[in-house]
Amino acid sequence: MLTNKTPWVILLTLWMIGSTWWHMCKIKQLCGNDPAPVETTEDSTVSTPVGADGFTIADGNLFRLNLPGNFSFAKSGANTNMNSLGGSLETMVSYLKAHPARTLEIIGYYIPGETNSTTLPNLGLARAEGVKQYLIQQRIPASSLTIKGVERNVPVTANGDSLVGGLDFVFSGTATPAAETTAETEITTKTEATTAPVVMNEPITEKELAESQKFTSVFKPIDLYFPLSEANYIKTDETQKFFKEATKYLAEHKGKKLLLTGYTDNTGPDDVNLRLSRDRANQVKAKLRKSGIDSDQIAVDAKGEASPKADNSTQSGRKANRRVTVVIQ
Repeated sequence: MLTNKTPWVILLTLWMIGSTWWHMCKIKQLCGNDPAPVETTEDSTVSTPVGADGFTIADGNLFRLNLPGNFSFAKSGANTNMNSLGGSLETMVSYLKAHPARTLEIIGYYIPGETNSTTLPNLGLARAEGVKQYLIQQRIPASSLTIKGVERNVPVTANGDSLVGGLDFVFSGTATPAAETTAETEITTKTEATTAPVVMNEPITEKELAESQKFTSVFKPIDLYFPLSEANYIKTDETQKFFKEATKYLAEHKGKKLLLTGYTDNTGPDDVNLRLSRDRANQVKAKLRKSGIDSDQIAVDAKGEASPKADNSTQSGRKANRRVTVVIQ
């Protein structure tokens, strides 16, 4: 027989059942239907999700970096906008240095319909290569890094001109940490059979290098410098003077050419550096074409790591070697 107290008894019973379930299943983790926690071994690989609202780079329970933003790329563009991350990759760089036996695969994504104007087989590879070069410049050995390009429908901004995401990271190898050291991990540099490069005092920035260039004549080379991982060179009053005079001169002398020569530092494989130096020069050419200079009056050359202007054993020297030299011939 039901009484007025029956609803309260039922509610009390339900509350007791729910409390018992929460205590046993969620707190003590004793319910068999719940998935067991994932245990990451030294040789496991962990892929990170691509999403618009934040991005996480994780190596199981060994390392985790939560970023408020994500990597973004212009549609058909190979260079990532690092500012869109809302944070720094410095902790990942430190983690890789502390675990030299750990390897990292960088996966670059591209979507159907994009135009690949790079020298690599697809935009995914080009996008991954850009981040690889950034890590190499941070003194992560190239032998610890691999890249892969994958076609995938990653999110696109509302106006359709940018991709949100586009990169993923997979760790593998053993997780034995490096021996403790007070000095920064050094990489082996190649010996150049050229005139000894200038040793530069540290620190120096790409902006300072760009501002050190002075225009005297379109027949005297001037160097262009790029912010790290960016495609656009740093414009100064001096470079603007150069290109203003060069544009005028080339319009009046159709038989003359503007020579763009790309260079890199000596970190990373020779063939990759050669491609990268050519890509840098081609990026400058694309900008100059928009200013009205005829395409057949712009010549592109690539030197890779050859003919360094500064000592590659210092950070400032490597920055000085990552350049495009411009001159009329």
